Amino acid sequence: MTHNTYLYIFAAAAVSCLIRVLPLTLIRGKIKNPFLRSFLYYVPYVTLAVMTFPAIITAPQVPLAGILALAVGILAAWKGMNMLGIAALCCAVVFICEIIYPYLL
Repeated sequence: MTHNTYLYIFAAAAVSCLIRVLPLTLIRGKIKNPFLRSFLYYVPYVTLAVMTFPAIITAPQVPLAGILALAVGILAAWKGMNMLGIAALCCAVVFICEIIYPYLL
């Protein structure tokens, strides 16, 4: 059985185009509903969090290192540390945890 690759590419392009163009054609005016406006405001942040959170836990060889780095990162952000510092701190936490973990067993 052979598959038509061009058909798959066309279908993917059509679906991708539809989900971008359809809202622009259906919604002409400014959205005035406060609930819908706040929902649409937070969609990019939620999408980023949903994609990032599992990677934080599963990327390190030791899942506990990811959980600890997440906790340290949240605490550092809460204290006002900048994003580059938080990223470096979380990487250091994972690095140290993965070096220490074999000795704890």
